[in-house]
Amino acid sequence: MPDEMALLVAEVFEAAGVLRRSGEAIAAADGQTQARWQLLSVVSEEPLTVARAARRLGIARQGVQRVANDLVREDLAVFRPNPDHRGSPLLALTPHGRRVLDKITRRATEVHRTLAADIPVDEIIRARALLHRLVERVNRHEGDGRIPPG
Repeated sequence: MPDEMALLVAEVFEAAGVLRRSGEAIAAADGQTQARWQLLSVVSEEPLTVARAARRLGIARQGVQRVANDLVREDLAVFRPNPDHRGSPLLALTPHGRRVLDKITRRATEVHRTLAADIPVDEIIRARALLHRLVERVNRHEGDGRIPPG
């Protein structure tokens, strides 16, 4: 009997890889990378410190800092003073950054509609719910020591 959980994990990794390649192509149409797109997106709701953005993205702070510096250099984002911590400025979108993010997001929406055209919405909703539950369980098990933190 196959280990269905192991097969699911393998499928998730494969899906992440092909979706990452697709995301790179979508972002590249506007001269961006997926990493830049993700960071623009994560600070689009509210300005965040680099450390908080890194936690939300689940990646190393140093990598996010490099991308943030690139976004600032290209006037896609700006560092603003942080009233809660002088040493950790907040990264916020500029109007130019908002326009670039909106263009990328519109293109991604078109691609997603094409990819999901023949997949019933309820299947997508159930898949999202399953992945959400799985992420919560992994986080909970890491927190109680049953899974070594990554």
